[in-house]
Amino acid sequence: MMEMLGDHIKLIGGGTPSKANEDYWDGDIPWASVKDLKSDILLETIDSITKDGVKNSATKIVPAGTILIATRMAVGKVTIPMMDVAINQDLKAIFCDKSIDNKFLFYLLKSKENYFDRVSSGATVKGIKINHITDLEIPLPPLPTQKKIAAILDAADAYRQKTKALIAKYDELTQSLFLDMFGDPVTNPKGWKKKSFTEVFGVTTGKLDSNQAVEGGQYPFFTCAKDISSIDRYSFDQEALMLAGNNAAGVYDVKYYYGKFNAYQRTYVLTLNEGVNYQFFRFHLERKLKELQKVSIGSGTKYLTMKILDRIMLLCPNGEDQNIFTSRVKTIEAQKAQAQQSLEKAEELFNALLQRAFKGELV
Repeated sequence: MMEMLGDHIKLIGGGTPSKANEDYWDGDIPWASVKDLKSDILLETIDSITKDGVKNSATKIVPAGTILIATRMAVGKVTIPMMDVAINQDLKAIFCDKSIDNKFLFYLLKSKENYFDRVSSGATVKGIKINHITDLEIPLPPLPTQKKIAAILDAADAYRQKTKALIAKYDELTQSLFLDMFGDPVTNPKGWKKKSFTEVFGVTTGKLDSNQAVEGGQYPFFTCAKDISSIDRYSFDQEALMLAGNNAAGVYDVKYYYGKFNAYQRTYVLTLNEGVNYQFFRFHLERKLKELQKVSIGSGTKYLTMKILDRIMLLCPNGEDQNIFTSRVKTIEAQKAQAQQSLEKAEELFNALLQRAFKGELV
C-alpha cells in the first residue's frame, strides 16, 4: 500500500546564529550543519552554540533520535543524532506519526538518496524543496513489518560498521607505530634531524590540463583528484610521490608510484633528495595534510605554493629505521586490504538489502 509521506511526518527547519556575535558560539549546545553528516549516526558536531544563540536565531533544538535530512549541498543525506542537537537552515528534522517506525523511515530515505540527487537544482549549490520530501509515495506495511525490515537492515549495517571500525584500527596502529619509532614530529623527542620540505624533496610539477585524461589510457595520470585518471602518453619514468597542489576545500592527497606516468600542472611530483624510503615519507606527508590544509591560500579554491611547502619541516631518521617502519607498515596494509575487501562485500550486501526492503522482498 503506497501513501504520501507528507501525510505522516512533520518537518522542522533550523537556522544559524550570527557569526558576528561571539556570545552565541562555543557553548554547550551541539549545532549540526551539513558538514557534520559524515555517517548514519551523529555522535558529535564540529560547532556548538549557547542558549543565547538559540534564543536569538532561527535554529531549533531537536531531541536525540530524530531523523535529520540535508536539503542543501549533501542533498538527501540522512543521519540520526545520539544527543539533543540544534540544526542549521540546510537541515530539516523529521518527526513521524505513530504509523511509521522511525528507523524504517530512516532506511527508506537512505534508499532515496539517488532520487534526491536527481531532483535537486541550483547553479552552484544544489538543493531540494520540501515537496520533494513530502510528495514521496512510500510503501507503508503494518508497524510490526516495518520494525522487522528495520531490524534486518540494522543487522546488515552493524556488520558494515564493524568492518569500517576494523579499518580505522589498522590506521590507528600505523599511526602508533610511527609515534613509537620516531616520536611526535612536532616536539621531536628522539632528536632526529629535521629538514625543510624542499631539502627533503626535489620538486617539479606536471605540465598538462586535467582534461587531457583519456579513459582507458595506458599510463596513470595524477591530477588533484583523489582518484587516479589515465592517459596515453607519459612524461615521467621514475619513483615519486604525488602531492595535490590545489583543492576546493584544501583536502589534499598524497600518492606513490614507480614507473611511467603523467601529471596535472598543479600536481607536485616529489623526488627524494634526503632519505631512502618513499613509503616512509608518503606516510609522513599524509600526517601533514591537515597542517597543509590550514596554511593553504585562496578563497574559492585552496592552493599550496612552494613558499608554503618550504616552511613544512620533516623528520629525517636514518635509512635503516625508515626501511623497518615501511616493512612493518606493509604487513598492516596487507591486513587492511583484506578488511577493505570485506567492507566492499558488506556495502554490496547492505545496498542490495536496502533496495529490496522497500519492494516487499525482505519479509
